[in-house]
Amino acid sequence: MPCWKNLLFLRKEQICKYQPNNHNNMLKFKKLLFCATLLLAALPSLAQENVITVNTKKIGAPIQPTMYGIFFEDINFAADGGLYGELIKNRSFEFTPDHLMGWQAFGRVEVKNDGPFDKNPYYVRLSSAGHRDLWTGLQNEGYFGIGLEKDAEYRFSVWARVPDGKPSKLWIQFVDQNTMAEHQEFTNTDLTIDSRDWKKYTVNIKSPRTIAKAQLRLYLVDDNRRSGRGTVDLEHISLFPVDTWQGHENGLRCDVAQALYDLHPGVFRFPGGCIVEGTTLDLRYQWKNTVGPVENRPINKNRWENTFTYRYYADYFQSYGLGFYEYFLLAEEIGAEPLPVLNMGMACQFQNDGEGAHAPATQEGLQQFIDDCIDLIDFANGDPASNKWAKLRADMGHPAPFNMKFLAIGNEQWEQPFFNRLAIIAPAVRKVHPEIKLVGTSGPNAEDDKFEHGWAAMRQLKADLVDEHYYRNVQWYKDWMNRYDNYDRKGPKVFAGEWACHDSGKKWNHAGASIYEAAFMTNLERNADVVHISCYAPLFAHVEGWQWRPDLIWYDNLNTARTASYYVQQLYMQNKGTNVLPTAISLNGGKAVSNPVPKGEDGVFASSVIDKQKKEIIVKVINTTGSAHSVLIDLKGSAKLNGTAEVITLDCSDYDADNMPGQPEKVSPKESTVTVEKGKISTTVPGKNFKVFKVKY
Repeated sequence: MPCWKNLLFLRKEQICKYQPNNHNNMLKFKKLLFCATLLLAALPSLAQENVITVNTKKIGAPIQPTMYGIFFEDINFAADGGLYGELIKNRSFEFTPDHLMGWQAFGRVEVKNDGPFDKNPYYVRLSSAGHRDLWTGLQNEGYFGIGLEKDAEYRFSVWARVPDGKPSKLWIQFVDQNTMAEHQEFTNTDLTIDSRDWKKYTVNIKSPRTIAKAQLRLYLVDDNRRSGRGTVDLEHISLFPVDTWQGHENGLRCDVAQALYDLHPGVFRFPGGCIVEGTTLDLRYQWKNTVGPVENRPINKNRWENTFTYRYYADYFQSYGLGFYEYFLLAEEIGAEPLPVLNMGMACQFQNDGEGAHAPATQEGLQQFIDDCIDLIDFANGDPASNKWAKLRADMGHPAPFNMKFLAIGNEQWEQPFFNRLAIIAPAVRKVHPEIKLVGTSGPNAEDDKFEHGWAAMRQLKADLVDEHYYRNVQWYKDWMNRYDNYDRKGPKVFAGEWACHDSGKKWNHAGASIYEAAFMTNLERNADVVHISCYAPLFAHVEGWQWRPDLIWYDNLNTARTASYYVQQLYMQNKGTNVLPTAISLNGGKAVSNPVPKGEDGVFASSVIDKQKKEIIVKVINTTGSAHSVLIDLKGSAKLNGTAEVITLDCSDYDADNMPGQPEKVSPKESTVTVEKGKISTTVPGKNFKVFKVKY
C-alpha cells in the first residue's frame, strides 16, 4: 500500500507510538506530520472524480433566440381532438364517404349538399318523425368522447334555417350514454330557429358535472318539448369551451396551449412535416384553405389516417379550424418565431414512386407553389392597404404584421426530384422577398448517402438553414454525442427540425431515453455557432388516438401530461442564455476535453452558457451512467464568486417512469441550492440525472 494510503488508515495507537520521547522518534513524527498535512491539503482534489472547467471570461458564440423550439404536426390527433378547442367531430358533415361519420341520426334526417358555404356545401335537414312518440335528431360522439368540466360553460353554435319559415326548436342535451342513472342527459337547453335565411345561433351551456366521455344530443321538438312537427336545416354544429386560450372564440384548449407557453420556445414550426406533402398531391396541406371564415374552410383527409394499418383511424380528417392564422397567432402569444412549412410540388416520397406523383419540375408546373410561398409571406407581413392577403389577415383580426422571418420549402424530400424543384422555387421567392431565410432539407435520415447529397445540394442552392431529422434509439445518441463538433462553420446553419430518442424495444416515452436527449443537447449548445434551431418531435398525442411515439405532451379529454422529455426541453429553453462559454471536462483526472466520453458509452456530459441579460452563468451537467459521480465545477475567471447557486434537478433514475394524463407526476424538476466558494461548486450528480446550476454574477 502506498505511503499516503497508509496514512489514511493509521489508528490512534499507531500515531501514539511516535510520541517524541527521543530524538529519532521526534524526526519520524515530524516527517509523518508533514506528509499528513500535505495529504489533507490534497484530499479534495484526490476525491474529485470529474472536473468541469468553465472559462467565464472567454465568451463564445451567440445563442440564437430560436435555438430551442417546438414542431407541430397534425399526427396523433394533435389538432382536432387535441390543441384545437372544438369538441364536435365532423361538425359540417363533410367527412367522406359517410357524411354522418361521428353522428348517430334518428328519425327523419337527410344529408343535403346545397348549403350556404361553397367549400363546405353539406348540411342536414331534420323533419318531423310523424308521431308524438317518434323522435328526430342527432347525437355526436366527439373525439373519443366529449370532455366536460363541472361548472364550466360551453358555447354551442349552429348555422341554421327553417326553410318553410315556421319557427322550430332544438332541444340540446349533454348526455352520458353509458350511465346506470335514470337519466342519460344531465343538461337540457332549448334553442329556437326562427329565420328562413341561414343564420348563426349561439347559446352557452353550463355543465353540472365533470365527465370525460359525454355526447351531444339534439332533438327536434315543439314548444312543449314534444316531438317536433316542423323542418329545420343545420350546418356547422359546434361546441367550444367558453374559456379557451386567450379567450378566442375559435380558440385552443387552455391546458394544452398553456403547456406550450410554459416551455418558452424560441420558434414554432408548423403545420407539420409529412401532412404538408400529402399521400397524393391533391391531398397536400394547402394553407389558403385554412384562412378566412372558419365555416367555409374545406376539410382534408389527414395523411396519417391510413399510414399504419396497425394504428388505423378511418375518421381522421383535418377541419382546418386550426389554420395558418391561428398558428401565427399562437406563435405570437407564446413568444416564438413562426416557421411555416410549405409544399414544393411533391407528394410524400415514402408513399409515391416516380415523377408521376409530383408537379412538373418546370417554372410553369411549379408556379402555383411559388405563388403559395410569396402569398404566405404577404399574408404574414404585408400591408393591408396594398395587398389582398394582408387585408385578409387584417379582416381576421390582426392588422399588424406577424413579422415572419423563416420559410421552409419542402419536408424530408431527397435527391434530384427535390433538388430540381427547389432550384426553381427558391430563387423565385428570394427575388420577391430576399429578407426571408429559406430552410431546405437533408432528407429523411441523418447519416446516409441521401443525407450527404442533400447537404451538398443545399450548399449549392445557398439555403440559409438545412433541416435534419433523426428519430433514433439510445445507442445512436450515444454514438453521436459530438455530432456537430466538426461541421463546416461557413456553410448553411443547422435546423435539427425533428428528433427524439427511444430505447431499443421501447418506442415510447420514458425517463431513461430522456436523459440521453439531455446529454445530446449539450452537443447542440456547445455548437451554437452551427446549430441555430432544434425541435423535439412529435409534439402532441391523444392517449386514445396516437400513431407515433414517443411524444412531448400527452393528453386525454380532460388532462394533460408533460413528459420527462418535455422537462428536458423546458430546462434548455428556459436556461439557454445568450452566449456559449467554453467548457472542458476531466473525467477521473484525465485530460480536459469538451466531450471526454468515448463513442457509444455512458458518461458525464456538460455545457455552459452566460446570460448577459439575467447576469447568470448556467452550467448543465448530465450523468447518463447508473452510478453517482462527484463533480467539481470550476468557474475560471470568477474566483470572487461566493454564496449559493440555484440548482434544478431532473431525476431520470427510474428508467421506465414517465408522466401520463390523470396520473401523479412521476418525473419533474426539483429546485435546491448549492454553495459557491471562490468560483467553485463541489457537488454530486446521481446516476441518470440532469442538473442545471445557475450562478448570479
